[in-house]
Amino acid sequence: MQQDSFVIGVDYGTDSVRAIIVNAGNGAELASAVFYYPRWKDGLFCNPSLNQFRQHPLDYVEGLEATIKSCLAQVGSNVAANVKAIAIDTTGSTPVAVDSTGTPLALLSAFEKNPNAMFVLWKDHTGVKEAAEINEHAKKFDTNYLQFVGGIYSSEWFWAKLLHVLRDDEQVRNTCYSWVEHCDWIPFLLTGGKDIHQMKRGVCSAGHKALWATEFGGLPPNDFFKSLDPLLDGFTARLFTETYTSDKAAGTLSNEWSQRLGLSTDVIIGVGAFDAHMGAVGGQIEPYHLSKVMGTSTCDMLVAPTNEVEGKLVKGICGQVPGSIIPGMMGMEAGQSAFGDAYAWFKNVLAWPLQNILSQSSIIDSNTAKKLIEETADKIIPELSKQASQLPLEENAELALDWMNGRRTPDANQELKGAFTGLSLGTDAPKMFRALVESTCYGAKAIVDRFNEQGVPVKGLIGLGGVAKKSPFIMQMMADIMNMPIRIHKSEQTCALGAAMFAATAAGIYEKVEDAMHAMGRGFDAEYLPDAARAAIYAKRYERYKELGKFSEQ
Repeated sequence: MQQDSFVIGVDYGTDSVRAIIVNAGNGAELASAVFYYPRWKDGLFCNPSLNQFRQHPLDYVEGLEATIKSCLAQVGSNVAANVKAIAIDTTGSTPVAVDSTGTPLALLSAFEKNPNAMFVLWKDHTGVKEAAEINEHAKKFDTNYLQFVGGIYSSEWFWAKLLHVLRDDEQVRNTCYSWVEHCDWIPFLLTGGKDIHQMKRGVCSAGHKALWATEFGGLPPNDFFKSLDPLLDGFTARLFTETYTSDKAAGTLSNEWSQRLGLSTDVIIGVGAFDAHMGAVGGQIEPYHLSKVMGTSTCDMLVAPTNEVEGKLVKGICGQVPGSIIPGMMGMEAGQSAFGDAYAWFKNVLAWPLQNILSQSSIIDSNTAKKLIEETADKIIPELSKQASQLPLEENAELALDWMNGRRTPDANQELKGAFTGLSLGTDAPKMFRALVESTCYGAKAIVDRFNEQGVPVKGLIGLGGVAKKSPFIMQMMADIMNMPIRIHKSEQTCALGAAMFAATAAGIYEKVEDAMHAMGRGFDAEYLPDAARAAIYAKRYERYKELGKFSEQ
């Protein structure tokens, strides 16, 4: 490879975007920067009571420029002159309505404050009704168009969100020309794309969320969508037929973005993908090892040699798509709709008096109250974890159900709700928190069980992301409940690092992403081993968890 070659990985998360500059030779991180979306932080365009979560494209554009320029300022002109490529990952399915030039409608003055013209975030569940209709409609066809997405379509995905927006908003419906995933739009933006039909769509988002498959010759036929709702008639012709793996180039940096960032127009821009998929590569995924990206939700990634899983369709997962994680291998995705979000919900419940009563205190001034609120809120989860870890493990202790934001896998159903049972007057916050953590680990075990039951063995676990790095309490419980070791990847930024690995491959520095992964990987710095005695108790409680789930569903 060329000496002194550098690449940039950009990772769009739920709350922020981060960028890193990496030495393509050894994976050393030279600079990093984070940008928190200001409009999202202010709660604009969202309505949690309706499960409506929208993000303005300006949050993404401003963050893209700010983080890359901040990184470049940290390293100087010599490194900037030798940046070879940029690759991007994003949350998903997070699509947006665009015009024929590929411009999100919210960037047009007539739509700048219209949530339906903005990106529909992955955890937006306003399309529950539409997802249910898609699932029922698919039964009418001889071809099973849901076979590669686990047999169940989710409200978190591409078509359910599109149909909901078209039905909900006549102005957007009349102006919307096409529908684009966040991970496909950012490379299009950086390369100066002006024609939506020239956009290179990634196989990752297309296969896992939009029902694209080579077996169908692309997307399902127009008749499938037209007969679902006439509003979708002709829409596939305005979408795509070709898809690309993320080791390929989407183009080069446009003149406009070259000037904005201070980089050469020779910089390669890679085809985009979802954060967890690139995160699995950044975390050095191995065949049949479940890579768990644990943040606000979880995304669980598994790769296997295509010939070894040929003909196996795992029911109730988020899809299996050749090349969606590592080109040349089958990529399989599962996950939980709430993981860190469940803990954040409990923290917010406990912090309610701080936010609503302490702020009105007549004893201390408002500035002191604000600092006290922030300090206390920041300590809630660490202190709960500390005290919960000291509780004795009892078979009949409080039990929870982790469906605080519905269920992603196995068997997507976003209408399901969370629950607690076994509460008494002796139940306190640490006991409830422990039950909640336990439930998220049981939800993770249900995913592993489904893979195993369907003939795709899970041979190991890899932990990635914020929760994996920050909470030994949760990770030890995960190992005990799974009754298998879990290795924690060293990198704090596995998604951005994975994007950097794909950037290096798209630039031709490496022939295959596996080569980039080997050269640039940071390795593992922790491993949690199961405790046999605790695992036996958890196994009994897991059966109760499944019974509680069945009761709740009915």
